[in-house]
Amino acid sequence: MTEARARRVVVTGGAGFVGSHLCERLLAEGADVVCIDNFATGSAENIRHLAAHDGFRCVEADVVRPLRVPGRVDLVFHLASAASPRDYLRLPVETLEAGSQGTRNALDLAAEHGARFVLASTSEVYGDPLQHPQNERYWGNVNPVGPRSVYDEAKRYAEALTMAYHRTRGADIGIARIFNSYGPRMRPDDGRAIPAFISQALAGEPITVTGDGLQTRSVCYVEDTVAGLLALAGSDLTGPVNIGSPYELSMLRLAELVRSMSGSDSEIVLVGRPVDDPRFRRPDISLAAQALGWVPRVSMEDGLRRTIDWFARSAAARPVGRSTAPAAGRA
Repeated sequence: MTEARARRVVVTGGAGFVGSHLCERLLAEGADVVCIDNFATGSAENIRHLAAHDGFRCVEADVVRPLRVPGRVDLVFHLASAASPRDYLRLPVETLEAGSQGTRNALDLAAEHGARFVLASTSEVYGDPLQHPQNERYWGNVNPVGPRSVYDEAKRYAEALTMAYHRTRGADIGIARIFNSYGPRMRPDDGRAIPAFISQALAGEPITVTGDGLQTRSVCYVEDTVAGLLALAGSDLTGPVNIGSPYELSMLRLAELVRSMSGSDSEIVLVGRPVDDPRFRRPDISLAAQALGWVPRVSMEDGLRRTIDWFARSAAARPVGRSTAPAAGRA
């Protein structure tokens, strides 16, 4: 990011998993950060260590209402949304509102201050893709009325609205399509595969893999995801641009890796596969590499090791009962 753009930054959804890591990195780079979160899915625990920082301010607010941030704003990151299957199925209308009215309010905030706006979109806009790997020119294969549609369509609408502001109002925008980020601060019970697999392995419970386990994902460590968002923010690229790892593996292989790296002897069992669960997922990151100079740096083994270690420390500090319901087959 340029010095000007890094000076004062608003992060909606800043108490969430990716958002809290983004706030942390921005502060480390010398920015002042205003975190906006309604804590529907975010956690105060994720940002507790940032509270004493002179440059950090947290505002409890819902993005579906107009946003007011006094003083200078140079950059707005819009991450506010339920992101895990368990959360967006529990909060379907709220998820759609965050993608629609929430995105408009965040865009209006950026416009009010003449700030660059970065939308955290998702690989879910590709749905169950018929093109593999997926590049940014692919329009996707989404079921608009299925149970996952509340998240998929919220993000698709958010992209359309962001582009409308750019085309008709001259908004300075960037759209990032994030592919399956993982790492410390994920909730054990949020329904995604990696936290579920790790929690089950550490507890000695069966590791539940949906379907036949051959569906694939490309998972990206959160440190790399944040670096991609910052690279986009510091550029003039509109996007959309894929931010994810091109390293693809099956859910069964991922479960085996987690079990081995956790030192667990948990059994791996197959359970029912969710409706509209994508069969394949891997980004073409040529645009990110060429236009942003960004590629993921953290290996799968290193990222999983850091994540497993964090989950183990968290479990030791705050013991819980049985870990989770079956994972949704998503990383």
